[in-house]
Amino acid sequence: MRLPATFLLFATTTFAAAEPALQDGEALTFRVGWGLFYHAGEIKIAAENAHVASAPPLLRVTTTTETKGLARALYKFEGSAEAMLDAASGRLLTNRENTKQPNKETSSAVTFDYARSTADYVSATNPEKNATIPVPSGDPLDLIMSLVQTRLWDLKPGEQRDALVLFDNEFYDLTIHAERYEEVSTPLGTFNTLVLEPRMEKSPPKGMFKRGSAVRVWISQDAQRLPVKFQVEFKFGAGVATLIHYQPPSTTRAPEGQSAVAKSEPDAKNPRS
Repeated sequence: MRLPATFLLFATTTFAAAEPALQDGEALTFRVGWGLFYHAGEIKIAAENAHVASAPPLLRVTTTTETKGLARALYKFEGSAEAMLDAASGRLLTNRENTKQPNKETSSAVTFDYARSTADYVSATNPEKNATIPVPSGDPLDLIMSLVQTRLWDLKPGEQRDALVLFDNEFYDLTIHAERYEEVSTPLGTFNTLVLEPRMEKSPPKGMFKRGSAVRVWISQDAQRLPVKFQVEFKFGAGVATLIHYQPPSTTRAPEGQSAVAKSEPDAKNPRS
C-alpha cells in the first residue's frame, strides 16, 4: 500500500493569520501512520524569530515532511517549506516550498501584497504557472496550519468558523466545524480534545474535497491546546499524524528534566460532555 502524496503535500506549505499560532522556539513532531505502516513518515514544524534588515519583526516557520522506513523504500517523498510571517499579526508575507517524489519535483514561492490584494506566484519547476493572483478577503493559510491556528480559537461543539486556505496557487474557502469532544491517547499522554473538521461548503468542492477526502484535527483542551492528531481520510484508507514530540516556546521552556507537555489526568472528564 502506498502512502498518498496528498497526505504529505497538505502538510508542506504555508502558515498565517490574525496572530501566530506558534511562537519563537516552539516545535512539533508528528509520526505519520498509513494502513499497516505504523511509522510511514514524519512531519516537523518549527518556529523561530527572524531578523531581516529594514523589516518589521518576523517569525520564520519551517515544515519538513518525509517518508520513513519501509514506506520510504516503497515510496520516497521529501518536502520542505519556509514561511515568513509578520511576528505581531501572524500574517503570511512569503512562502517557499519544495517537494521531491519519484519522477517529480516541485519548487515554488508566493509573495503577498496585501495593499493590492494580490500574490506573486513563481514556480521554478513549472514556470508556465507563474502569475499574479488575486487574494480573496481574509488571511490565507495552508490547510495544516489553518488547523493549528484553531488552537487560538474558542470553539465549542456545534460552532464553526471560516478559513481561507492556500493550496499551491489556488485559494479555498473552508468552514471549520467543531464536531465533538473526544479522548485521545498519544505517546505524550492522554488528552481531552475537540475534534474539528474543515468542509468546503461556500463554493463548489475542488481538489481533495471534490474527491471525497475528509480532514480532521484533534485539539487538546488544556492550557497548551496542542494539535495532538491529524487525519486525512481517503476512499481507500486514512493517513494519521500523531504528535510524538513537543517543544514549548523559548519563553516558557520547562526546566531540564521536567516534561513540557501537561498530560491529562487519567480520570479527567471531557468538558461539556
